[in-house]
Amino acid sequence: MHILINMHTKLLSCLPLLLASAGAAAQTPIGASVVLPEVVVRAPGEVEALPTGAASERRVSGETLNTRPITRPGEALEAAPGLIVTQHSGEGKANQYFLRGFNLDHGTDLALWLDGMPLNMRTHGHGQGYADINFLIPELVQQMVVRKGPYWADEGDFGSAGSVHLSYANRLENKLVSVTGGSFGYWRGLAAGSFALGDGAITAAGELVRYDGPWQTADATRKYNGFLRYSEGNAANGFAITALAYTNSWHSTDQIPARAVFDGSLDRFGGVDPTDGGDAQRHSLSARWSRSDERTTDKVEGYFVHQTLNLYNNFTYSLDDPDKGDQFQQSDKRRIMGLNASRAWRHPLVGFEAETKLGLQVRHDDIDVGLFKSVQRTAIATTRNDKVDETSVGLYGENRIKWTDWLRSTLGLRGDVFRANVASDTAANSGQIEAFIASPKAGLVFGPFAKTEIFVNGGLGFHSNDARGATIAVDPGDKVTPQQRVPLLVRSRGAEVGVRTRALDGLDSSVALFLLEFDSEILFQGDAGTTAAGRPSRRVGVEWTNHYRPLSWAMLDLDLAYTQARFTDHDVAGDRIPGAPSVVASAGVILGDETGWFGGLRWRYFGPRPLIEDDSARSAPTSLFNARLGYVFEDGLKLQLDVLNLLNTKASQVDYHYTSHLPGEDPAGVADRHFHPVEPLAFRVTVAKSF
Repeated sequence: MHILINMHTKLLSCLPLLLASAGAAAQTPIGASVVLPEVVVRAPGEVEALPTGAASERRVSGETLNTRPITRPGEALEAAPGLIVTQHSGEGKANQYFLRGFNLDHGTDLALWLDGMPLNMRTHGHGQGYADINFLIPELVQQMVVRKGPYWADEGDFGSAGSVHLSYANRLENKLVSVTGGSFGYWRGLAAGSFALGDGAITAAGELVRYDGPWQTADATRKYNGFLRYSEGNAANGFAITALAYTNSWHSTDQIPARAVFDGSLDRFGGVDPTDGGDAQRHSLSARWSRSDERTTDKVEGYFVHQTLNLYNNFTYSLDDPDKGDQFQQSDKRRIMGLNASRAWRHPLVGFEAETKLGLQVRHDDIDVGLFKSVQRTAIATTRNDKVDETSVGLYGENRIKWTDWLRSTLGLRGDVFRANVASDTAANSGQIEAFIASPKAGLVFGPFAKTEIFVNGGLGFHSNDARGATIAVDPGDKVTPQQRVPLLVRSRGAEVGVRTRALDGLDSSVALFLLEFDSEILFQGDAGTTAAGRPSRRVGVEWTNHYRPLSWAMLDLDLAYTQARFTDHDVAGDRIPGAPSVVASAGVILGDETGWFGGLRWRYFGPRPLIEDDSARSAPTSLFNARLGYVFEDGLKLQLDVLNLLNTKASQVDYHYTSHLPGEDPAGVADRHFHPVEPLAFRVTVAKSF
């Protein structure tokens, strides 16, 4: 408790401004109208057309989300324009994310949330911001809200490039039983439904997945997933209690050296170390309470998460240890507790319609994290083993004013305090660290003029670094070599100008120009347990997003994004940011009504990327097509065929450039491109019944 008290004192400088706004709201008579729309149940098209605060903000209904043929759950998030979600290491490891010229690794600078629970893991065994969404059940998703840039007062850690908020449905309109079978040993079973209980409803779902994949060493994925929720009322006035349970085990074929595939010594779907893989578990209990009337809106969310991961990787093969190999184990076991609370007041302010909102976000992570050298999944030496307690308190305030029928403004201020205690097996690397950061936000909306709005947004943001990097003093391997410490919190700055129009009936089109800068960063490398120097960076880009519904049974979309990503300091190594994509594009057509024939075709383009700073090594682009065809009978029976990688394209999921060593090579190793291939043409047949 004394830790939280100390942390709250850091926020006192922010309180006068926030409380002054709140006091003005509380003492002012209720206005005749409100800034924000009332929360009501809407059709998918209406949900996606709701007002936004930036040209790049987007809402996607669960119905639209589930029209997409996908290989793995994380790919459902690609409904966020410009977002690439890929995989390079088995079906239980967190996805690799790319957005706005960022290689976001497994979640750094992309904040992911599910029903108020943060999915990004701080001070994680594999990487800062690690966000595993393999437990997602797409059929349960009611809505996905996509935001980009550090312009939002209620977005804190990891949200600089963007954030994705997923919401599961409180109630399902129909019960569902679904079975899917397909290529490469894919099997999936799902049962879900809602049942009346007292004044509310119980919603439950269970999922089972088996998958081997095209790999010479089968993935042997075994996933079990459960969902249980009791709810009363609705999202505006009601409450819900939710329990989630997930467990997964798998083998993985990691990225492989291109040289070995070219000379024929390694198959395209082969691997170097057949014992790579892992296991993961996640159990959570969460609750939400909300209340709203003509004057105020209150919302409180609380959560407890228990999550574990054991991950075995060998990226360099035998570069460091020619005898036993370079496999290592990363272990992460944590308990997370948190609370989100907010109150909004609708009121007139100097004669104008306004809304003032105050919010509090508290999170505590109790973490056991370790890095070990291993052989065939057996630990043989400890690189480092740490116990970490990390707590954050975020307080934010936001005021929205409708000045005229064509001008709205948003001003926000956020303050965050982080405190971490690291107890390391190397005493020199133990310690406490505390940091505070304040982040102002602002936005203007002009319009609508002929169903067209102009947006201007700007703000400061941040992401947290691994707490172990903030207290490190010596290399955990030799216990002697000095290490440079990282800042616990890293500043970002962003701005965006955009236009969104619905002038053509059925078309929702937007263009956004953006700028995002990061201060010089020093990163903690989870694969080595040490720190590595980073550089300041700038990303400038443009996004063009189009969604068109010419008919109730037809939907078309086209999203294009271009980003120039550069380091902003001078270095002879070059100014290109490794892994930063310049071009991302997607397009699709969805046809079908509630019954009868339905189908769709999707194209996704992942542009070439520099793999090293001087741009002398680059990845090739990846262009993929997925298709779907099916029929829904009037009694609720559905038959569906998904065709993945329709053109059987030989391409990479992801590419890296680094030094590795194979038998018979120079002991110093060979610098080479390493890639994880896209799965070949695959078919999946689904039989589902809703009732």
